[in-house]
Amino acid sequence: MLQVRMKRNLSTVAMVIVLLLAGCGDSNTYVEPPPPPVTVAIPVIQEVTDYLEFTGTTVAFDHAEARARVAGVLESMHFTPGTYVEQGELLFVIDPRQYKAELQAAEAELASAQADVKLAQTELARAKELYKQNAGSESDVVKWQGQLGTTRADILIAEAKIESAELLVEYSQVAAPISGRVGREQVDLGNLVGNGEATLLTDVTRFSPMYVYFNLNERNLLRLLKVYREKIQERGGDTTSTYLKQEKMPVYMGLADEEDYPHEGILEFAETAVDTGTGTMELRGIFVNDGRPPALLPGLFARVRVPVDQRADMLLVTERAVAQDQGGTYLLVVNSENMVERRGVTTGQKIDGLTVVEEGLRTDDRVVVEGVQRARPGRMVAPEPVEMSGLTTSALTQAAAEKDATSGSGDASSPNKSQPDEQQ
Repeated sequence: MLQVRMKRNLSTVAMVIVLLLAGCGDSNTYVEPPPPPVTVAIPVIQEVTDYLEFTGTTVAFDHAEARARVAGVLESMHFTPGTYVEQGELLFVIDPRQYKAELQAAEAELASAQADVKLAQTELARAKELYKQNAGSESDVVKWQGQLGTTRADILIAEAKIESAELLVEYSQVAAPISGRVGREQVDLGNLVGNGEATLLTDVTRFSPMYVYFNLNERNLLRLLKVYREKIQERGGDTTSTYLKQEKMPVYMGLADEEDYPHEGILEFAETAVDTGTGTMELRGIFVNDGRPPALLPGLFARVRVPVDQRADMLLVTERAVAQDQGGTYLLVVNSENMVERRGVTTGQKIDGLTVVEEGLRTDDRVVVEGVQRARPGRMVAPEPVEMSGLTTSALTQAAAEKDATSGSGDASSPNKSQPDEQQ
């Protein structure tokens, strides 16, 4: 038995050795994974406008207060707060009875003075006739001449009183000083107003056009003036102090909840000097604001930019391709051997989702725009080209809208397709 068991063990060991020797004949080889796919695009080349950007505040084009110019009890109100009124439209009435009585008294004084003038003229003519006939004295003539001058002066005084009384009656009716949107009443009916002061009753604001005030520092001011003068010289204009009137510089504005700068206006005013305390100059842009309700209201925060210069053949890439680390701003590009390279760049302003590359990029560079996390400098990738112009914000928005419209039409058609089944 022992010998039989030894023979079986030896045969088993021999079979294992044979299998091991057979396995050693096949060599294991490492297969490198395929390069990861990334999306690349060549930079867009276009003309770029350089802008100076500021923050400002919207200010109403015109604002006027309606005040009580005479004393009296506020009798009636003839407007709805918050509505639009025209210049001269009646807003309030102050009790006018006292001023109408003063007007009547002044008119009576005028009538009396006019009667005295007629009497003096008649007596003067009679005194002169008697003096010619040696039936009257010269002193009577002088007397009535003086009386006539006095009564004529009384007429002038009475006419002045009438004019003053008419103004008081007119002021008892408070009209809109300008056309615009009227505010709320500041004094309730029945209260005494205008007693010793011009009581504020309400105000009227004109919203169209709308001003935007912003401040320009000295360095940007000098740059702006230099570019502006060069443009005028190119067009054959002069560079005297009237150049701001000859050329209208565009100004663009955006509100806090708006993308980009949708409002376009012109630079309408600039202060005459730089403020030595702040080192800035105040400028004012003017914008059309005709909507009802208006798009712009006084006191809003505004982002403002002013075009300064235009540069041709600038390179732009999508802002999603721009990255930063401790070494600065960079892009990942794919060379001719499909190897990824890190390219340090200097960037400028952003335009419609694209970033201007000032330095560090060539016109034929293939920039990684998608799959950046799979692209490592020094590694090989499988580039898939797309158009950089299709990565602008407007292009992506349009593509998304078209996709939604297509999917929406498909959903709308699905019930129609199911109708025959339901009928069956």
